[in-house]
Amino acid sequence: MDTRLDALIHSIDPSFNFEPVSNRVNAAMNSFQLDTLQPKDWSQFQRLLTRFFCHLENRVLRLQPPRSPDDRFDWSRCFILLKKEYGEQADKAAFEMARTGVEGGLYGVLKKVAEKMAENYADNEISARIHSYWNGLSTDEKLAASEEYLQKHGHLLPSELTEGSAARIRANFPKVLLEHARMKRRMKNINRR
Repeated sequence: MDTRLDALIHSIDPSFNFEPVSNRVNAAMNSFQLDTLQPKDWSQFQRLLTRFFCHLENRVLRLQPPRSPDDRFDWSRCFILLKKEYGEQADKAAFEMARTGVEGGLYGVLKKVAEKMAENYADNEISARIHSYWNGLSTDEKLAASEEYLQKHGHLLPSELTEGSAARIRANFPKVLLEHARMKRRMKNINRR
């Protein structure tokens, strides 16, 4: 018989959250109309990415009616995704790639934004499921859940985290569960290559 933890682990599997979101992101990306393949200046690049970000969000979240792009709001959120991929100078790096066509050019940059958006939305959904589960447990149930996790999945964790009483695992168990889902996603991606 499955426990509540087993049910949660099953519900945060990538096939139930990341893959459906990723499929919607890919479909949205494929429906985006580009007006250029190589932006000539910064403002054209920024407008294009802002429009792309808004388009993805409208499609992925199925917003009705769809919202219009907001230059400052959408650019700042897009920039956050770019930073996850390209670091602190993400805007400059992405613009140079798009402008010059290197490393996939504009399409490569858009693909990275789409991938990061899918990861972000999936992580948000997983986090909500984990916190709903966690907040519904008593203190004793929380201790028992972390013990059950260590027994069933502790072999997946680095030994420095599980040695002794595994205090870091127990103290940060919701974060461990989120990282468990991310690890499963990475493992599935490796198996596809």
